[in-house]
Amino acid sequence: MDVRGKKIFVGLSGGVDSAVSAALLKQAGALVTGVFIKGWYPPGMPCTWAEERRDAMRVAARLRIPFLTLDASAEYKKSVIDYLLSEYRAGRTPNPDVMCNREVKFGAFYRFAKMHGADAIATGHYRAGEKDQSYFLWAVPKDILAQAIFPVGNFEKERVRALAKKYNLPVAEKRDSQGICFLGSVSVKEFLEQEFGTDNPALLYTIGQKAKGGYVVAKDIEKKEIKVSKTRAEGAREIGFTGANWFQEPDSAQIFAQYRYRGPRIAGRVEEGRFISEESLLEMPAPGQSIVFYRDSELIGGGSITV
Repeated sequence: MDVRGKKIFVGLSGGVDSAVSAALLKQAGALVTGVFIKGWYPPGMPCTWAEERRDAMRVAARLRIPFLTLDASAEYKKSVIDYLLSEYRAGRTPNPDVMCNREVKFGAFYRFAKMHGADAIATGHYRAGEKDQSYFLWAVPKDILAQAIFPVGNFEKERVRALAKKYNLPVAEKRDSQGICFLGSVSVKEFLEQEFGTDNPALLYTIGQKAKGGYVVAKDIEKKEIKVSKTRAEGAREIGFTGANWFQEPDSAQIFAQYRYRGPRIAGRVEEGRFISEESLLEMPAPGQSIVFYRDSELIGGGSITV
C-alpha cells in the first residue's frame, strides 16, 4: 500500500516495535496518529499501563504526531478476560492473545480508527522471523486484516532496535514485555491463582504443560486431578478444530499446521474440520488452543482445537 498522504492510525503500545512502525510510516509520507489502547487490568495486581501510556505519548511527541487514547476496557473484559476464565473453568486451554487481536487490536481499535476517518491501521506485529506473531492473527476478519499495515512485519529484532536508535526514539533501549496481551507484567498463573485459588491443579495446568514427572496429558476439573506422562504425545496424527477463519481456502494440497505458539509447523491436509498430519504429533493438542494453517510461509487461516 502506498501510504503517502494516507491517514494511518498506529497502535502505540509504549514498546519499541510500534514506535518504529510509526516512525517508518511517517517517513514514508503517511499522516500518522498514535493511539494507546487501554485495556482491563486485574484489581489489586501490579499494573504498568500508566507507564506504558506515558512511553507511547513520549514517542508521539518525539515524532510530532497526534496522540489519542482508546479506552477498550469493556471489550477487554468481555471478550478476553471473561472468555479466558470460562475456558479454564471448562477444562480447556484458551488463547487470550488471539481474542485480544480479534476483538481489541483489530476490532475496537479498527472501529475507532475508521470513526475518526483513518484509511488504515498499523501495529508493531511481526509476521516473519524468530518473533513471528502471525499465529495470533488467524481469527482477525479477512476484510480488516486487508486494511492493516505491519511496517516491521518482516524485520529482525536487531534491525528494529537499530532503527529506534536512528530515529532517536525514547524507547530505543526499552526491554521487550514478557507479559501477554492483556495482563502486562502479571503472569497467567498469578491471575488464575487469584481467581481460582491454588487447590485445584486441573484449573491451573494446561494440556502439554510441564509438571512434576513429565507433561500434563489429561485433567479432571471435578476430581481436581491431572494426569502426567513422560511422553508429550501418544502417536496421534489428527487434530479436530472448530470456528475456522480462512484467508485462503485449503485444498487437497499439502499445507502446514502449527498448534502451539513457537511449536513446529507440521505437514498435512485438512478434511472436514480435522487436520491430518503426515507424521505422528510431537505434543498433545490442547482443546481450546489455536491450530493455525500456512501455505509455505503464508498464513491462510486457523481454528480452535476441539480434540
